[in-house]
Amino acid sequence: MKSVCAVAMMTIALTGCALKPLTQGYDGGASCSATPDKEHELNLNLARQMVDEGRLYAALANLQGMAQDAPEVRLAEAKIMRKIGRPEAQALYQSLAGTCLAGAGEHGLGQLAVASGDTEEGLQRMQTAARMLPTDAQVRNDLGVVLMHLGRTDEARFEFLTAIELSRADTLPALNLTALMFYENKWQEAGELASRFSLSADQVREAEARARELRGNSSAPVQLGDNNAGQPKAVAGLQQAAVQIEQGVE
Repeated sequence: MKSVCAVAMMTIALTGCALKPLTQGYDGGASCSATPDKEHELNLNLARQMVDEGRLYAALANLQGMAQDAPEVRLAEAKIMRKIGRPEAQALYQSLAGTCLAGAGEHGLGQLAVASGDTEEGLQRMQTAARMLPTDAQVRNDLGVVLMHLGRTDEARFEFLTAIELSRADTLPALNLTALMFYENKWQEAGELASRFSLSADQVREAEARARELRGNSSAPVQLGDNNAGQPKAVAGLQQAAVQIEQGVE
């Protein structure tokens, strides 16, 4: 496999490493099938609203006052911890193993691994998450981003197309696929794709510029779909920032 080093974001490595064990300190928690009481649901929705408003620290404080045996609370905390760069995110994601949100935990651990430069583990985690959450468009998109940076373009295209059909309202997979088309010098296909999904001229230019970067610089940084919440970019997973993520706390 071709090795690619991503500056400030990730180092491409061969697959096959053992995944890290579950960090101690959390039990499996309540079942997601259990119906939450109204106060629990209200507090969780309040935290989500705070995240949407950019009040991450306030949202985290509210979540920390809730029962920690609920997997959805720990997932919400993990997403915020990752966004603000706190190391506690890893233990929170790991604590979701064996719960109804195990797939989301694998996705989060994959995002953390890619951000730290461990693409070997990041790819494994993303692939595991995709097997557990095959209809999650963001998981499929993020897996495609990692595969594209590894030069596995056919596999990346498959993931982007899957994400596009799973979430027609989200243009990020289409933007990534447009960048891939430019990267492969498929200009007509890229133009048709941009037209089909009504991408703006700025978005198309950014996708084209990113493709040139990838062709000329194997150390181009990788960003997954949600690093800058509320600030969608033309090529999610392909920018010059840090890794990820998301559209708030889900």
